[in-house]
Amino acid sequence: MNYGIIVRVLGNIIMLEAASMSLPLLISIIYKQKDTMAFAVCIALTGILGFAMSNLPSRSDTIKIREGVVIVSLGWFLISVFGSIPFVFSGAVDSFVDAFFETVSGFTTTGATVINNVEALPKGLLFWRSFTHWIGGMGILVFTVAFLPAMGIGSFQLYKAESPGPTADRIVPRLRDMAKILYMIYISMTVLEIILLVLGGMSLFESALYTFGSVGTGGFSTRNASVAAYDSTYIHIVISVFLILSGVNFQLYYIMFKGRIKEALKDQELRFYIGVIAISVILIALDIHFSIYKNFGKSLRDSLFQVSSIITTTGYSTANYDNWPTFSKGILFILMFIGGCAGSTAGGMKSIRILVLIKMIKREIMKIFHPRAVVPVKLGHKVLPNDLLISISTFSILYIFIFVLGTLIVSLEGIDLVSASSAVAATLGNIGIGLGLVGPAQNFSQFSEPIKFLFSFLMLIGRLEIFTVLALFSQKFWKNEF
Repeated sequence: MNYGIIVRVLGNIIMLEAASMSLPLLISIIYKQKDTMAFAVCIALTGILGFAMSNLPSRSDTIKIREGVVIVSLGWFLISVFGSIPFVFSGAVDSFVDAFFETVSGFTTTGATVINNVEALPKGLLFWRSFTHWIGGMGILVFTVAFLPAMGIGSFQLYKAESPGPTADRIVPRLRDMAKILYMIYISMTVLEIILLVLGGMSLFESALYTFGSVGTGGFSTRNASVAAYDSTYIHIVISVFLILSGVNFQLYYIMFKGRIKEALKDQELRFYIGVIAISVILIALDIHFSIYKNFGKSLRDSLFQVSSIITTTGYSTANYDNWPTFSKGILFILMFIGGCAGSTAGGMKSIRILVLIKMIKREIMKIFHPRAVVPVKLGHKVLPNDLLISISTFSILYIFIFVLGTLIVSLEGIDLVSASSAVAATLGNIGIGLGLVGPAQNFSQFSEPIKFLFSFLMLIGRLEIFTVLALFSQKFWKNEF
């Protein structure tokens, strides 16, 4: 194990985090908030430590698989630890556990909160909460690869260990160039949504924060009522559209930019993702229209927003869907597991895995009638290798196992099964809100500190897609060379 390169890269990541805190510090100074000193101290401490770590000598600049896994796992943990310090130093939260939970929730783009009155937070912290979504959305390691050229050697292992989805493909030969392309798309979407929200009557400050939560599919809000605080169809639709766009594989945008629009639109995962959204929106709109709403336009608007918010694992809300019929809540609960596309900022199991599982089920049914037939599983014209099918199956089984085990542990708090299961689904899938006690009108402050730590762990392994984190607990991982 090359510990020197691990510490160096982690030091660079911590320095990047310190630099990122300069923006909320600037916001705090401009608005003359009480959290100015907290950010100033945190930047100094984090920057000094990061600088010292980044200058540690190493025997090689090469990052192998094992080093990549350690860097990714520890990197997300460390940025969450240091990112939580402003909450503690400013006195915005009562304990480090709550601060850690809030920061993990931010960087993993979960959006679950333990703060009962977010409107009382100083503007610097409000900005930092939402900005962690934007940083974590594309991935802190992709950010590192894009902006630290000195780490070019072997950096694909970082991207591969962190990439959301069953595969991690390059769209251009050089990884650094690919990371920059992805961030150019990401920044362009960010700027466009901010402009559109400002045109809709939002202040520039809130437009930026809601955009960070939208393109990063995070869900932290500046208002206690979330997006429901804005009774504007225009704002609701703009955010809904950008949520859906952010749940699409960002590599497809590059393909479209290169003029291969038809190729991108034929992508099976994209079609499945859009199809699930369309069907869910129609079914929920009809259900709530005939049971609660009298205006079908409002039914369609709220249905579109909640479906796009849940399937992209964002967690914004425009209505208390806990009061909706069971059928509609059931659809939303299912969407919590599906998630967005691979290569997007969304969480969940990912649409591509669900699509492949459906194709595998279809193959097994066909083999009942034709037992000797060789039926390949295809995505488009590409035959999926058995190793990938086994990986997807294993991931899905492990995901459900962790969900069930987590639900049982949380149920020891004495809460009902719906609340316990949706709380675990909301944290493991990086969604942020669930049903019952963790519904749109509630938060996670009511849980004990050990359960909050559990939720924080679930958010981390959900963001890093389980295997990356669990590999650290394998005895073989520390003994064998890769």
